[in-house]
Amino acid sequence: MKINSVGIRTWSRLGQRGAFFGIAMPEIAKDMDELKLLTADLSLLSGMDRFIGMYPEKFLNVGIAEQNMIGIAAGLAMDGKCVFASTYASFIAVRSLEHVRQHLAHLQCNVKIIGTSAGVVAAKSGVSHWATEDLAFMRALPNMTVLSAADSLEAIKMAEYAAKTVGPMYIRISGGLNCPVVYKEDYEFVPGKAVTIREGKDVAIIATGLMVAESKKAAELLEERGISCRVINMHTIKPIDQETLDEVMKDYSMIVTVEEHNVIGGLGSAVAEYKATKSNTPRQVFIGMQDCYQDGGSQRYVWSEMGITDEQIANRIEAEWKKEC
Repeated sequence: MKINSVGIRTWSRLGQRGAFFGIAMPEIAKDMDELKLLTADLSLLSGMDRFIGMYPEKFLNVGIAEQNMIGIAAGLAMDGKCVFASTYASFIAVRSLEHVRQHLAHLQCNVKIIGTSAGVVAAKSGVSHWATEDLAFMRALPNMTVLSAADSLEAIKMAEYAAKTVGPMYIRISGGLNCPVVYKEDYEFVPGKAVTIREGKDVAIIATGLMVAESKKAAELLEERGISCRVINMHTIKPIDQETLDEVMKDYSMIVTVEEHNVIGGLGSAVAEYKATKSNTPRQVFIGMQDCYQDGGSQRYVWSEMGITDEQIANRIEAEWKKEC
């Protein structure tokens, strides 16, 4: 697929979901006869209309039956298909967890489950539609690769990678329309290899999903306050990039993990688990949902209640950094 600045801006307006299903999937389907795309009654909301119009024979809407969709996906995979199955992240990773565990992780079926509206983008719909535990659940399943896109371009690259890879995979798609741009030009997506978005010498910020853009803005604010921050996009939660973590633990006295997820079980936990196997490691600060639920509202409002807006991230890091000095 040709990637240029115009395309990147356009895909940003479509959001991660629209870019994944409306741009990447039709391109993948051109040369992939064995491809199947399944949804649990979210085709229009997910931007799948272009795919459906071009490849109706490769599409299946199972209705509002997420658990059943996982069983159908597993059966198609056992028949040699490469299956992408998608619905809200809260429904595919939480409601369907037992089915994902038994049919996909245990049997190692070639199914890519795409959790859309991850985090709290469906903020006004309440906790039932939030996905703030999905990384924890998916990361705990053997054989499951777990990816989390920072922007629309990265979502496209994850779709392309998933289509070429055999085995179960969870791809976390965040946000709605007008997704912030993290990558302004093409880059090489390597699964399991984090990307440094911004260099800095004092603090290492490791973020994932929409929190990469927020952390980058926070780092710019902190630069004005005399604190230099390196910002790392940890797009692969499992397997975690141990090489980059080794480098960070060697070069920095404070690590900050930032995620639109509970601080228990997600990115922060993945970093801490690896860090615990090493001696003399730096202190880690966990920024995310502090093991509680907030009231509904706009996404930005819920973020502010969680303490994960750019200004709040900057303030928290500044306060923690002062403890180091």
